[in-house]
Amino acid sequence: MTQLTRHKLIDASSVLSKVALGETHADIVIRNGTLVNVHTGELLEKTDVAIAAGRIAYVGQANHTIGDRTVVIDAAGRYVSPGLLDGHMHVESTMLSVTEFSKAALAKGTTGIFMDPHEIANVFGAEGVRLMHDEGQQLPLKVFTTYPSCVPATDDLEDAGASLTVDDIKEGMEWDNVVGLGEVMNFPGVVYGDPKMRGEIAETIKHGKTVTGHFPSEDDRMLQAYMASGVTSDHETITREQGLHKVRMGMHLMIREGSAWHDVKEVIKIVTEDKVNTANISLVTDDVNPQTLVEKGHINHVVRRAIEEGVDPVTAIQMATINVARYFKLEHDLGSITPGKYADILLIDDLTKVEPSTVITDGRVIFDKGAYCVDFPAFVYPEHIRSSMNVKRALTAEDFKLPSRGQREKTQVNVIRAIENSARTEKITAELDVKDGIILPDPGQDIVRLACIERHHGTGQISLAFAHGFQLKTGAVASTVAHDSHNLLVMGIDEQDMALAANELIRIGGGTIVVENGKVLAQVPLTIAGLMSDKSLLEVVEEVKQLDQAWKRIGCMLNAPFMTFSLIALPVIPEIRISNRGLVDVTAFKLIDVELL
Repeated sequence: MTQLTRHKLIDASSVLSKVALGETHADIVIRNGTLVNVHTGELLEKTDVAIAAGRIAYVGQANHTIGDRTVVIDAAGRYVSPGLLDGHMHVESTMLSVTEFSKAALAKGTTGIFMDPHEIANVFGAEGVRLMHDEGQQLPLKVFTTYPSCVPATDDLEDAGASLTVDDIKEGMEWDNVVGLGEVMNFPGVVYGDPKMRGEIAETIKHGKTVTGHFPSEDDRMLQAYMASGVTSDHETITREQGLHKVRMGMHLMIREGSAWHDVKEVIKIVTEDKVNTANISLVTDDVNPQTLVEKGHINHVVRRAIEEGVDPVTAIQMATINVARYFKLEHDLGSITPGKYADILLIDDLTKVEPSTVITDGRVIFDKGAYCVDFPAFVYPEHIRSSMNVKRALTAEDFKLPSRGQREKTQVNVIRAIENSARTEKITAELDVKDGIILPDPGQDIVRLACIERHHGTGQISLAFAHGFQLKTGAVASTVAHDSHNLLVMGIDEQDMALAANELIRIGGGTIVVENGKVLAQVPLTIAGLMSDKSLLEVVEEVKQLDQAWKRIGCMLNAPFMTFSLIALPVIPEIRISNRGLVDVTAFKLIDVELL
């Protein structure tokens, strides 16, 4: 790919005006398409779009803009849509670098993302954020950053690899294409006046940028106090009732459909049944795995899901274009096919399927007829970013045995219950056998061992607990993708396999793995901060397919189980999680005992 050129409107306005008047000719003219007008909600047939200097110069009958050197694209029989925008997502969750992710996303019609790189921030702090941000600035995909707000996610319940301060946020707000503050997960801190959280929000507002939110609670008083602090959106809504109330309160509602969190079916009812005005609603992915990207799509899949639930296709596209641009105060550049905007355009054969046949960004054809028309620049992460496993010592089977504090043959324990296709968990209790002073797992009850090992500072800290809902019958799994502090998470039936899984991830520099009977069934090495692969999209997709099959082989039939597993350590979404410090009751924001005595 030649050097990326992206003209600001003030630099391009003169030539755009001349093209519109017919005084000079366009670089590209798209002819005779059906324009998706996201401002009026109309489909305008036989419409031309003239492009110059990477921006849109004229919309209508554009014969007067065509010269000898103008490239003419025939769009007869196709829809001409604005490029799609994902208003909230984490690139790290795709297991891909920003560059490799962009290859998958652009082919599916995503021309801009608003990423929150708080996963790498929890490992490498501001340096990690800067690296991912910089990688995104050289790509044909427009990469905007919301600077991570809660690193670590909680101060007293877990230990991350790094932390961010108000000063970090203040500095980050000065970077080009940092457009706001990443999801503010510590909503109790915001509501009750935590100086760090209030300071981060204040710096964002001072810079005239957007404060994005994360509010899984149903406490209305807390919600309104949260909004009054300056937070303006939420993507954790899972019921129609929550969504309707948030929209009524003026909150920008982000309806999520990722690989493992399927919220569209329920929450979109506020559009299809309650008939609310959709101007303050957008569609987002939050977290998607590489299989989903290739097999189902990116934000186009979420748009398609909304259409499948009964939303008008143009309305669904509005919620992934102009609504997103307006929320981030970028409607002067993005979100519609109108004069002056960046020429980020999709040609789509079937508006209900939202599969682009041609993708244009900055006035250049990037993807056409199933293939890329450009090369992508390389980006290399420093060696220390690729060496993030700092575990004190090799693990043994004994490390995964939880002693009972009593002298009985049976004991009661708190258990984390995972819920398929949900970011939530449930706190349950179970009676387990005790043998030789060790509390045993019980596959018959679907109760398995769980461990979280500190991997950033070499402390040797290990916490042990139990999990339910994964249906493991044998073996073990492990992952360094363990939201949000990304310590080493291990789960299994057999403690020998658990030790093998943990030690193998330490050896390869992080990733996710399945082990059975002393053998590695599948693994995805994630050498960039223990979060992202340095391999190509197709290589990672194949590794993830094998990983998914390995999970099934040891008994787990859940959808995207490794993504559900990765959230078992996230102490900001109810009800119960594990951290390197112990078992966390999220509703009470405190550590609790595993054993009930």
